[in-house]
Amino acid sequence: MAGERIDEERRPVFEMDIPIRWGDMDAMGHVNNTVYFRYLEQLRISWFDALGMSANPQGQGPVIVNAHCSFIRELQYPGTVRCRLYVGQIGRSSFETTAVLSRTDDPDTVYAEGGAKVVWVDFPKRKSTPLPEAIRQAIVEPIG
Repeated sequence: MAGERIDEERRPVFEMDIPIRWGDMDAMGHVNNTVYFRYLEQLRISWFDALGMSANPQGQGPVIVNAHCSFIRELQYPGTVRCRLYVGQIGRSSFETTAVLSRTDDPDTVYAEGGAKVVWVDFPKRKSTPLPEAIRQAIVEPIG
């Protein structure tokens, strides 16, 4: 897509639209920086739900060990954020995600790029564990 800085390591896996709420804006008249992280979080959680990757406190599941966001352009109300999720490097117990945020009425302009490292964890043992093969396969297949 025009404007996106996608390398060969990233594979598109999920996309969704999130309405910008009036309360997402701050005193400067644009979406507050913290809200971008909420958009990225909701994108990941919706993708996890679509994959059946919900966390089970009595078993295993995904944990975010870091998150980052580069704010490129200001998002403003009203509008809808187009969120595109990509999977990058996959390791023994972790994988990288990246995301591109644009607007549905301006889909070729990148407003923010972000991502997170996801680690598969055994919650009762409180440590990482190898990605189950079913999860490993699911994270490389685009949904929809």
